[in-house]
Amino acid sequence: MIEGIIWALISGLMLGLYALPAKFTKDFQEENTWGLFFMQTMFLVPILASLLLVEGLAEIYSTPEVKAVLPVMIISAALWGTGVMMWGKAIHHIGLSLGFSIFIGTVILVGSVLPIGISVVQNGFANGLPPTAILILILFGIAIVLMGVIFNGKAGLLREADEAKDKDAPDAVGKKSMAVGIVIAVVGGLLATGFNVAFTIGGGPIGAAVAAAGNPAWMVSLGVMLVVFLSGGVVMGSYFAWQITTKKAWGSFKTPSFVMNAVLIFIMAFFHYAASVGYGYGASLFELGPVVVYAIFNTTCLLVAVISGLVTKEWVKASPQARKSLYIGLSSMILGVVILAASQYIAATNTSETDYVDKAVQTTDI
Repeated sequence: MIEGIIWALISGLMLGLYALPAKFTKDFQEENTWGLFFMQTMFLVPILASLLLVEGLAEIYSTPEVKAVLPVMIISAALWGTGVMMWGKAIHHIGLSLGFSIFIGTVILVGSVLPIGISVVQNGFANGLPPTAILILILFGIAIVLMGVIFNGKAGLLREADEAKDKDAPDAVGKKSMAVGIVIAVVGGLLATGFNVAFTIGGGPIGAAVAAAGNPAWMVSLGVMLVVFLSGGVVMGSYFAWQITTKKAWGSFKTPSFVMNAVLIFIMAFFHYAASVGYGYGASLFELGPVVVYAIFNTTCLLVAVISGLVTKEWVKASPQARKSLYIGLSSMILGVVILAASQYIAATNTSETDYVDKAVQTTDI
């Protein structure tokens, strides 16, 4: 379990920092930066990683069990791709710290109850729900996270009002709408839970096929993510190709800064993909790892993103009231995910060794 937590911390650190290099690109419009990022992180990096590391890749996806779950995985991944695309848009509107806070807060809220809902559908209420005490603790944790999301939204609106009073603010309100950015982040977070569904449906069959091909257990996440990333990448690639065409931004790629921009964006793509791989490995190390590691992973990511936003002076023009709301929101979200992780740890103590050995190679949550 300790090793899984360490991987959660490392992966959360990488995901929290992945978008930071975007602040240092030059002569690119927003569409150029995020379009090139999504093409690299959804196609280039996962394809290269899978071809170089996974043995018997073609055979893995040709098994009847894997073919049976591919349609649901592809649809779910397309929804996730739409959500992640909206995440990037939200960061542009409301900044790194608040964009991460609201998006990930929404993902945590939905992602915490989604596995329970799937379990109920598959096994019925009698067998699908956790024990009453654990369920109450989970719902309490979700409520605390929800409170954090609300306070973070309030912080963003207060910051918008503060920046409206200062024409020299780094993010002029006339150019970006805080309210629109918050809505984008929330809706994006809801759609991004399609990643959970794809992992839940595909983890078992693909995990068995990956192991049968002679690969180590940690490569299960590579096998699942290749499907997820390619499917989500189709949505993102199509959207940004349309955006770049509409805004006539193709010419921006001809800038003398292209090579440096491409390197910065590749770093973003690598960190984004590596964070998912690290999470998948950590989550596979014990039965309830996907839930416990999920909470720690997202909390670490959130903290790193907020600290990055503060360091890059996103909140330099914000009033003490806005900062206070931000800190209350972040504290609430941290407390909420700690409660969620604790509920799953308590549940794990009531699970037999045999149960989680059988499921160790499966990744069942994001």
